[in-house]
Amino acid sequence: MKFFEVEILLVEDNPSDAELTSRALKKKNLIERVYHVKDGAEAINFIFAEGDFAGEFKVNLPKLILLDLKMPKVNGLEVLRKVRADDRTKMIPVVILTSSKEARDIAEAYRLGANSFIEKPLEFDKYMSAVSEIANYWMSLNLAPQ
Repeated sequence: MKFFEVEILLVEDNPSDAELTSRALKKKNLIERVYHVKDGAEAINFIFAEGDFAGEFKVNLPKLILLDLKMPKVNGLEVLRKVRADDRTKMIPVVILTSSKEARDIAEAYRLGANSFIEKPLEFDKYMSAVSEIANYWMSLNLAPQ
């Protein structure tokens, strides 16, 4: 049985945003413990060891999920709903990192249990700084339940 030593699950369908996020996490020396999936369906399969991750894997519980909202197959809100509905995963911090700043998306994300909602900055330096600050807070400062 394989087990991923994943601390951060990055759920992002945009390759450019995924690359920028990875670069920012690399500066924090966290990139080796990041697993990137390209859509919500793959995220659910990874977290719950289903689909391509079934059989030889066990449930993969990251310490943090960075979740985009607007994705193909399964959107971020559906991923959040499933994560919060399962006793094994409901305590994992989920940070919505998205280009959306629609009031209904923000309200629904918090209603479903998001820990934070951050609009992706458009400028390179601000994007890198935001991801770095997210990683610093959730991976270094925040005390997670054991």
